[in-house]
Amino acid sequence: MQQIESIKEFDGYLSRYRHHSDSCHCEMTFSVYLPPQAAAGKVPALYWLSGLTCTDDNARVKAGAQRYAAEHGVALVFPDTSPRGDDVADDTERYDLGQGAGFYVNATQQPWAEHYQMYDYVTRELPVLLEANLPLLPGVKSISGHSMGGHGALICALKNPASYKSVSAFSPICNPVNCGWGAGCFDAYLGEDVSTWQAYDATLLVDAGARVADILIDQGTADEFYGDKQLLPENFQEACEREGQPVTIRMQEGYDHSYHFIATFIGEHIAYHARALKA
Repeated sequence: MQQIESIKEFDGYLSRYRHHSDSCHCEMTFSVYLPPQAAAGKVPALYWLSGLTCTDDNARVKAGAQRYAAEHGVALVFPDTSPRGDDVADDTERYDLGQGAGFYVNATQQPWAEHYQMYDYVTRELPVLLEANLPLLPGVKSISGHSMGGHGALICALKNPASYKSVSAFSPICNPVNCGWGAGCFDAYLGEDVSTWQAYDATLLVDAGARVADILIDQGTADEFYGDKQLLPENFQEACEREGQPVTIRMQEGYDHSYHFIATFIGEHIAYHARALKA
């Protein structure tokens, strides 16, 4: 992997890298914040998955997470949200399909299947690459994300409970098979057989028996996409209650879907993950 940028922040370093992905069959870009503690030894990592239209740059600039990561001695990993490039399939008429909208699934349908293998990229390829090349503790990682990335964080943790010490999300798409965003992407990436969609739906995974130790979710009450029934945290809450999956969903009065919301509560989420990562 090639370092293309490095910026000092809070006595640590925010760096950007480029590499060829074996999963996505294209060049991928990601960012990593190494806290000052990484200069003296290996540290745990928190993976942050971003939402629709984002790159690795959005959260690292807008969320304000590095300050708290430095305090707790936790690295931050910011993957991109999809494969990219001139040879990578895209739908330029839609913001919620194609480049910038990988939905953290392994696509099985054409023209998407060749490159859109974001689930494997995030859960397998990228951790192996980073733990081999950066001062990260092997296998000591947690995951979080926002919106589409919140969906990604939930499914990655629920499908791989031994791989993540903790999981949280901001405004996640909790039940994508029952919302416009999810159904539109799943139909394109996974095909018309709705039964194949279930493996990438957090609510249905819980209903099918997937379990993690705990889940923290923050959801703003003034979020327009919550009002439009794109996020459906109530469906997820009901599934968790039915199945005995511990979850805390905090409805935050007056907050929207933006990074202003994330920046307000990101410190609490990083503290939540730091406790699990160091337990």
